[in-house]
Amino acid sequence: MPRKPNYDRADLIARARDLFWRQGWAGTSLKDLEEVLKMKPGSFYAAFGSKEALFEIALDKYAEDGAARLADLVAQHGAMEALKRYPELAICNAEAPAKACMLSKTLLELQTHGHPLAKRASAHLMGMEEQFAALFAQLQSEGVIGADHDPMALARRYQSDLLGLRVSAEREGIDAHAIAREISESLSRL
Repeated sequence: MPRKPNYDRADLIARARDLFWRQGWAGTSLKDLEEVLKMKPGSFYAAFGSKEALFEIALDKYAEDGAARLADLVAQHGAMEALKRYPELAICNAEAPAKACMLSKTLLELQTHGHPLAKRASAHLMGMEEQFAALFAQLQSEGVIGADHDPMALARRYQSDLLGLRVSAEREGIDAHAIAREISESLSRL
């Protein structure tokens, strides 16, 4: 009978996600992963198969967490208030290893190489865009925003604003909180 692993898989995935998020695909070596996960090469390969397989799992975890965070905000505050609060939340996570979005960082790093992980990151970004579009459509059906707006166009603009905000938050001398407030206030004008 195979031995049961004596590690918390979810914890390992979270630690790997944070390392990949901070250092990127190319910037993270197998040695880095083994050190952060406190695993020997054989255990690493038995648990995850490869660096690429673990990165994919970490990317999926990142996307799932973001979608769940937005869904929780909607459940607590309603669609409009959730959309207004989300920009500040995106840059205020003190525990996050980086302010910039892991999905966009992955897409930018790997797209020019035609790496399959870039396509996966792009698919997750599309999923978030669809989540935003559903919220804008809901607000439109409730009469909160005008019928002359295209929910998908609003979602693309909103996501673009969020991605830019997160990059701005990485830069010194930029008041990202002021930008987050501007994004939130612009929603009131819909």
